[in-house]
Amino acid sequence: MQRRYFRLLASAAAIALSAPAAMAQELTIFWAEWDPANYLQELVNEYEAETGVVVTVETVPWQDFQTKAFTEFNAKGSAYDMIVGDSQWLGAASEGGHYVDLTEFFQANNLGEIMAPATVKYYAEYPANSQKYWAIPAEGDAVGWSYRKDWFEDPAEMEAFKAKYGYDLAVPQDWKHLIDIAEFFHRPDENRYGIAIYTDNSYDGLVMGVENALFSYGAELGDPNTYVVDGIINSDKAVEALEAYRKLYGFTPPGWSKTFFVENNQAITENLAAMSMNYFAFFPALVNPATNPNAANTGFFANPKGPYGDQYAALGGQGISIVSYSNNVEESYKFLEWFIQEDVQKRWAELGGYTAHAATLESAEFRNATPYNEAFFQTMFMVKDFWAVPEYAELLVAANQRWYPYIVGGEGTAKEALDALAADWTETFKKYGRLQ
Repeated sequence: MQRRYFRLLASAAAIALSAPAAMAQELTIFWAEWDPANYLQELVNEYEAETGVVVTVETVPWQDFQTKAFTEFNAKGSAYDMIVGDSQWLGAASEGGHYVDLTEFFQANNLGEIMAPATVKYYAEYPANSQKYWAIPAEGDAVGWSYRKDWFEDPAEMEAFKAKYGYDLAVPQDWKHLIDIAEFFHRPDENRYGIAIYTDNSYDGLVMGVENALFSYGAELGDPNTYVVDGIINSDKAVEALEAYRKLYGFTPPGWSKTFFVENNQAITENLAAMSMNYFAFFPALVNPATNPNAANTGFFANPKGPYGDQYAALGGQGISIVSYSNNVEESYKFLEWFIQEDVQKRWAELGGYTAHAATLESAEFRNATPYNEAFFQTMFMVKDFWAVPEYAELLVAANQRWYPYIVGGEGTAKEALDALAADWTETFKKYGRLQ
C-alpha cells in the first residue's frame, strides 16, 4: 500500500506538470537567512519552471529563526508548508505535533540507504533507533577547519617546526598535532596566533566546538537510550577532551571570548590565525578572493582523530520537514519527491547546497568541485549530534553555564565542570520523566 500511495502521488505530480498555470499552487519553505537558503531558492525556481508550482523560501536572521518557527507552530499556523529545521528540534517538533510523520515516505523511497547514514540518524530519526522519521536530510553541515597553506608550507617554518616537535609540519592528523601546531604559530608579539575556535555561549557555538574534542577523544554526551549521563559526560576521556579545548583557547587571538562563525572566518581573512574552526557552510567565503584576500592560500581539513583513534565531528545542518498545519501537505509531498531525486541532489550541490545524498557525496565530481568538498565528504560520514529531545534547550544552557567559565575564565577544573554538568543533566532528565 505504501508504494502504491506514493506512486499515486508521483502520478499526481506528473499530472501537475501538464496542468494549466492557473491551477498552479504556492508553497512556502521557512529557513534561516544565510547563503544556503539563497541556493535553495535558486533550486526551487527550477521546480517552478518544471511544474508551475511557485515555491518561496522565506527567511529570518538566525537569532530569530527558532523563536519565529515555534511561535507559528504553537499557534498552529499555516504560514509555512515546509521548514528546514535544526536537527535539535526533532524531539520538540515531533512530540509537539508540529511535523508530519514522514516514516512511510522515508521507507517507500528507501531514504535510509540513499542518504548518508549519519544524516538519517541525526536529521531525520526521532526517537533514536526508532525508525520513525520526521524530516528529509537537506542541508548537510558539520564543524571543520580552514588553515593558512602559505604559513604551513613556508620552508623556514617547516624547518623550525621539525626541529621543535620532531615531525613534519602538515595538516594535523590528530589532536596532538592540532595542539602542537596551534602552539607553534602562537606569536602575540608578531600579531600572529595559533588557532581560532568557537567560544560563543549564547546558543550552540561553544558546545559545537567542545563536541569536536569530546567525540574525537572517545567521549559521549550520555546514553541515548537510557538517558544516563553520570559516568559518561564526566568520564576520564571527556575530562581529557575538555582540557584539550581549554588548551586550544590559550592559543587564540586576543578578545576571543565570545566568538562564532563570523569571527572565525575573519581569523583567516585578517591574517590572525594559522587554523580556524567553522561550519563548512561558511567556507565558500574563504575561497572567494572578493571576501578573502588569502583565498589562494587557504586550505581545509576534517576534524582530526583523537588520541585513542576515534574521529568524529560535531554535526550542523538541517532536514526539511512538512509542517502539520500546512494547507498544502500533499503538494509538499510532491515537492519532496522531486527534491530527493539524484539529479536534483546533484544540482543542489552544484548551486552550493551541502547535499546529504550519499552517491553524490561519494562522487569524484563532488569531491573535487571545491577546495573544501573533500573534507566535507569525509566529515559527513563521521558526525555526531547534540541531544534532540524536546528539553534540548535546557541541556544546552547547562552545558554553556558549566563549560564557559572553565574554558574562557579558567575557573575550576575540567572534572569539576563535567561533574556539575552531569548533575544538571541528570536533574533535567528526571524532571521530564526520562530517568527515575
